[in-house]
Amino acid sequence: MIKKTKKQTSEQEAAEILKIVLDTLDEGKAEDMVVIDLQGKSSIANQMVIASGTSQRHVASLAEKVQEKLKAAGYLSMAEGEEKADWVLIDAFDVIVHIFKPEVREFYNLEKMWASIGTLKKVGGE
Repeated sequence: MIKKTKKQTSEQEAAEILKIVLDTLDEGKAEDMVVIDLQGKSSIANQMVIASGTSQRHVASLAEKVQEKLKAAGYLSMAEGEEKADWVLIDAFDVIVHIFKPEVREFYNLEKMWASIGTLKKVGGE
């Protein structure tokens, strides 16, 4: 199994991680997916993905699937918030993923906070 750390991840690998995340969220019927391009603007990640699940169960399921697919492809990730599943954060090093219940997402409004730093792009079938 390949083990990647932030310093070892190439641009191509970062693009692959982003594709895995977006494809998995789309397959899992995540709602209101947004990608914020942070490349060269933040040291925490190159991309931030924000999506919503319809319930705690949906949020937890989406987070679990994303982590499974990343692991199957040989990429490490760490997650927080799976127990309560109102908001799960997945750190895949070059890609940070936030999966929210809609009301929690609205409360924290990360898109507004990060839009001034990076380019915001809606993705998915909306």
